[in-house]
Amino acid sequence: MSKVIAALSISLDGFVAGPDPTLEDPLGTGGEQVHEWAFAAFAWREEHGLEGGQANADSEHIERLRARVGAGIMGRKMFSSGSGPWEDDPKNRGWWGEDPPFHHHVFVLTQHPRESLVMDGGTTFSFITDGIESALEQARAAAGDKDVQIHGGGSAVSQYLAAGLLDEITITFAPVLLGSGTPLLQDVPPGRLERTRVTESPSGAIHVEYTVRK
Repeated sequence: MSKVIAALSISLDGFVAGPDPTLEDPLGTGGEQVHEWAFAAFAWREEHGLEGGQANADSEHIERLRARVGAGIMGRKMFSSGSGPWEDDPKNRGWWGEDPPFHHHVFVLTQHPRESLVMDGGTTFSFITDGIESALEQARAAAGDKDVQIHGGGSAVSQYLAAGLLDEITITFAPVLLGSGTPLLQDVPPGRLERTRVTESPSGAIHVEYTVRK
């Protein structure tokens, strides 16, 4: 059976996003700094249709993760930052334009039903209103022999972790301090995460992979 995995970046003081997020700045004040290691990596830039980038440990980390994933799950906030009816959401087709970087089936957790969106590049977004277990069942079917990635945000990852449905999580510690914002892993009991691999990068980022003990 495929594994359920997650990979998130956090600041050194434990925040996945900065304070005061807005539609124009969904990662909050200073939040983009947490992802600068990825923005500079060759694999990330290639995935987003951009040229250049560094072929370093960060890029290898992204490539290794990407090769495992056959389907994904994300929260509504990650998809569009909205919360109400879709017709009122200015980002109701997502943040990524008509060719999103996922290139697989992504299941979006929401309270508001809608038809699936078939995008360019092999990405389809389906909108799931009956909970995280239903989303996972459908994602497993779509993933085949590959893994299911909980793409984010932090709330969605925390829900799967709390429900005992997450098998592995990679946390990338970015060399920045945000001071406040959206925290990650506040209520994880001691001993729940078993470290399996640590990769340091010249960018200053440290990728720490954990197995989740059930």
